[in-house]
Parts: sequence; structure tokens; C-alpha cells
Amino acid sequence: MAATRLELNLLRLLSRCEALAAERREPDEWRLEKYVGALEEMLLALKKHSSKPAPELLNEYARKVDFLKGMLEAEKLSSSAEKALANQFLAPGRTPTTPKERTPATKMVHLQTKARYTGKMRSELLGTDPLSVNESEELNLRKRKGFVSEEKQSAAELDAVLQHHRSMQEKLAEEMLSLARSLKTNTLAAQNVIKQDNQTLSHSLRMADHNFEKLKDESERLEQHAKKSVNWLLWIMLIVVCFIFISMILFIRIFPKLR
Repeated sequence: MAATRLELNLLRLLSRCEALAAERREPDEWRLEKYVGALEEMLLALKKHSSKPAPELLNEYARKVDFLKGMLEAEKLSSSAEKALANQFLAPGRTPTTPKERTPATKMVHLQTKARYTGKMRSELLGTDPLSVNESEELNLRKRKGFVSEEKQSAAELDAVLQHHRSMQEKLAEEMLSLARSLKTNTLAAQNVIKQDNQTLSHSLRMADHNFEKLKDESERLEQHAKKSVNWLLWIMLIVVCFIFISMILFIRIFPKLR
């Protein structure tokens, strides 16, 4: 069956995406991600097309598109170890996209990205220059023919990645243990401070209650004293009034009215 126009466009765009993926791209490069999104839409349309290709071809197209998508997702990871580990699980295409290719382009891209991420991870571990390591790895990769030792190298690189992840996990466990100890120490210190504050607050409340009782007693005494003072003043005023009254009567009797 002859290829439809949609399938030819998909093959052209897929070949262009593989060429972009093989190049060294800038971090802000956006074309490849847009192209891969368009590939997904075209592949979905091709699966629904009435003159769709054989299932084997569709699976191969989907395999290559998933590989490019997974490669873009791996590039967004933070550390080189995570990128290398994610790259190990990617599955490149099995057949060439164009007749000019002797080896599937996605397989070459897979080896290049694996060498680049492994070089970066090795440079992080050894403290060397990642650019020189990447250039030497890619140069050696271009000079390889036949890929005889590919499986052994992949196994060695996977062991290095797993070893690096194991060391990272151990380091992370130590940091978490240190954080747990620090948190426990801070919690105990905070508990002691809260306990002391509770004791101080309880003492302050007891003192406040004691002072309130004393103030109440003094208020009652002052009230009683005020009442006693008022009573004495009343009696004194009554006595003075009586004395004045008696004095007036005596004065009138002793000094009669002049005629």
C-alpha cells in the first residue's frame, strides 16, 4: 500500500525531529517540543485514518514519538543522575526512518544522550569539566562502528548510575536522620520552655489570687473603719448641739431680759 500524504508528512516531521534531537541544543530551544506535540497529533490522526498503515508501522512510529517525548521529559529533570536513569528506560526505534539511514536515528540519539548524561554525572563525581567529557564521549561515540560493546557499556553505565543513586539515597538518609535529631532537640527545648512558661504563669495566677484576697480584706477593713468614723462624728455633733442648747438656756436664765 502506498503511503498517504499524512504518513509522508509524519515521516518528514519525524526525520526533522530526530535531526534536531541529535544536535546540541540551547536550553531555551522550543522547536523540538512543538514538533513532538505535532507528531503526537499527526500519529493520532493517522491511527484514525481510513488508509492507515500496518499495525507494525504504527507501533514503530509510536515507539519513536514516545522516545522523543521521553527524551524531552528527561532533559527537564534537575540532576544528571536522574537524567541518565530516565534515559536508560527509553526505547529507541528499531528501523530507520528514511532509506538513507543505516542505523535508526533514534538509536544514535539514545546513545549520544546516554553518553552525555553519563559524562556529566562522571564530571560531577570527579569534579572535572563536563564540556570536555561530553565532547570526548560524543567523539568516541561517532567513531564507534558496529556497537559491539554496547551492552557491556550500558551495563557498566547502569551500574554507575545505580551506585550513584545508592550513595545519594544514603546521603539523603543521613541528612533526614540529622534533621530528625535536630527536630527532636528543638522539640525538647520548646517543651522545656513551654513547661517553664506554664510554671511562671501558674505562679503569677497564684500571686494574683493572693493579692486579690488581701485587697478584698483591706477593702472590708477600710469600709468598717469608714463606718466607725461616721458614727463617732455623728455622736460628737449631737453632743455639741446639746451643749449649745443647754448653754443658751443657762445664758437666758442667768441674764434675764433687760427692762
